[in-house]
Amino acid sequence: MPIPPFLAAAPQSTSLQQVWKFFEDGGFFMILLAVCSLVAVAVILFKLLSLRRETVIPAALAAKVEGFEDRARQANGEALVREFEEGRSTLARLCAVANRNRGKSQAEITEAVQAAAREEIVHLHAGMIALDVVITVAPLLGLLGTASGLVVVFGGLGDSSNHTAIALGIGRALNTTIVGLAISIPAVVAQGWFQRRIDTMAARMEVLLTRLAHAFERAPHSAVVPPSIPTQS
Repeated sequence: MPIPPFLAAAPQSTSLQQVWKFFEDGGFFMILLAVCSLVAVAVILFKLLSLRRETVIPAALAAKVEGFEDRARQANGEALVREFEEGRSTLARLCAVANRNRGKSQAEITEAVQAAAREEIVHLHAGMIALDVVITVAPLLGLLGTASGLVVVFGGLGDSSNHTAIALGIGRALNTTIVGLAISIPAVVAQGWFQRRIDTMAARMEVLLTRLAHAFERAPHSAVVPPSIPTQS
């Protein structure tokens, strides 16, 4: 694979050429590792956006849910119920399920909310499988690239005992292992952080929804009737 003209013509591009040579020595497996790195970056960016607190448990809405029983007692919970029905966050959608089951026992409301929560948790885990695949595949591709490189190195030596050539060949063959681990390690850290964030948010929503189910069971039926939401034609 020839060095691109922009690298060869650029002044003081020795370091860039060395980087290019590093990846070039990895051969075909470097392309597969590059795909893995792109997938990992895309998934990490997606999870950073989808797991924002504003899209899962907005602080303002959480505070309103905690005080919903007082609002229902004062018969001024209609605005909050409208916010539930708009469903702009995970918490709002689950609260809307609880609202649609108002008047039932707390156990029935909790069961309905838990059924909807399972689907929402699946959505929160979207992309985690792809990240897990990258974590598993990237090091294996690196090892496979190294193994194939060593086969080429030792197969081309024949009866030669040039130790310098052997050392250089082994060093180049290890390039894919280095890249595979460099992709996998940040992905493992990101996966652990995302999983911890999902678990924390799920626990927080469980507490809030339990309180809301208790409030809907005790609140008068008329106090929490949702106003009609206009639909767009």
